[in-house]
Amino acid sequence: MTAEQAAEAAPISARAVEEALLAFLAERIKTAVAVDQDLFGSGLVSSMFAMQLVVHLEEAYDIAIIGPELKLDNFRTVQAMTALVLRLSAARDG
Repeated sequence: MTAEQAAEAAPISARAVEEALLAFLAERIKTAVAVDQDLFGSGLVSSMFAMQLVVHLEEAYDIAIIGPELKLDNFRTVQAMTALVLRLSAARDG
């Protein structure tokens, strides 16, 4: 098994998801955020940016964010997005 295959087989950690999201946000919005910061309430991102977050999370973690998961509260903070990724990844992996 290659290192890449091992990484894909290993469950993702909350810390790894948080760090990746913080880096993604810093690159896109050009400012650092806290994991519990309300991204929409603080005016750092718009509801249009939420769609970019959906696409990013789906592609980065091979998950489908559909139906009831497509609510703004799942994207309000890095913590909320991390919980969403972990929940959908666990459901996918059965």
